[in-house]
Amino acid sequence: MKSILVIGGGLVGAACAFRLQQAGIRTILIDPGDKRRAASYGNAGHIGAEQVSPWATWSNVLRAPASSFALGGPLDFRWSDAGQVLPWASRFLRACDPGAAARGRAALSALLFDTMGAWRRLARDVSAPDLVLPHGHVTAWTSARGAERGRRSAERTNWGAATWRDLSSDELARYGPIMKRPPRAGILFSGTGQVRDPQGARDAILAAFVAIGGEIVAGKVARVDDGGAVALESGAAPRADAVLIAAGAWSGALMRQLGQAAPLIGERGYSVQSLQHDWPEDLPTTVFEQHFVVFSRFTSGLRATSCIEFGSPDAPGDTRKWRLLERRIGELGVRFSSTPDRWVGPRPTLPDYVPAIGRLARAPNVLYAFGHAHLGLTMCAATAEIIASIAVEREAPIDLRAFEIERFG
Repeated sequence: MKSILVIGGGLVGAACAFRLQQAGIRTILIDPGDKRRAASYGNAGHIGAEQVSPWATWSNVLRAPASSFALGGPLDFRWSDAGQVLPWASRFLRACDPGAAARGRAALSALLFDTMGAWRRLARDVSAPDLVLPHGHVTAWTSARGAERGRRSAERTNWGAATWRDLSSDELARYGPIMKRPPRAGILFSGTGQVRDPQGARDAILAAFVAIGGEIVAGKVARVDDGGAVALESGAAPRADAVLIAAGAWSGALMRQLGQAAPLIGERGYSVQSLQHDWPEDLPTTVFEQHFVVFSRFTSGLRATSCIEFGSPDAPGDTRKWRLLERRIGELGVRFSSTPDRWVGPRPTLPDYVPAIGRLARAPNVLYAFGHAHLGLTMCAATAEIIASIAVEREAPIDLRAFEIERFG
């Protein structure tokens, strides 16, 4: 393989493009140009090495009603998208089979085992070693009852290579000056971390990609074929020896053109960001579990994220979700702008919550890397190393059979 077209300029596509160009393959990245469109833009920035358990489990199904948006929780779907959601949900329920869930856990454990190491290597190679903050993350509870339940759950959960301990009284006290309702208890995870700024990370990767000879073409892909040819909506038709589909929640339509099922849904997340805040720079990403809110401080401001909304990746934002998120921030008493920057974006989610990474069996000139759900930022560096291995026909660092898109027929 001498050349490749990478479709998709989010963090997964950007990281893959950089590693492919670095491996000596002439790489052209095709990016729609709207940086806010990708799930990479507005997420929590968390490098979730602990997320080895797929969300496709019966325990999550049983918890879903109590977490519904109608009851003040984060979980919702658009009735107008029922035609997309219901077939996907049927596959999701099948993936909740204990055997399937165990296979998913093994696959995610392998992919996430060295995710912090992969991110450090990527940050080093794009000449931005300070991109990664390896200071772990916190899960906190604002009531004794919530802490008791949450801690019991933590003790029963497989966290992969990550470890955790209780927050000390001094560590809990740090939240006092920045909140009206500080946590009563919490746990600190080690082996996880965050990036200083998600968009800043993407910008650094793309700048490094161009600096080593990579090319970025602005445009939306209308069609792709198994010979490596791509047609843009503008009429342009860039060509290469191969193509990598890394278009996030929009990858399914491209795979269908190649005759391959890829049952993606847009798992939409919402965030708000404020330049006005008191959050200390060294206080890690904090999950307020009872309030369904995650706070992360970036160089660009303090961000709060929430909500899991299933539906079309192109649907407009639901203002009720932002209002609920802003109300939760007010309940916790965190200093925040009254007119924050609001964002919504679709996370590309497959029914078993295991990403698709590999080479298409029916069209060997097509590689793919999508379906990372809410772990796209987390997994992008490790995924890029795998894709580069496939492209130069080296043995991949992990067994890729569980990630083959052909598992969906």
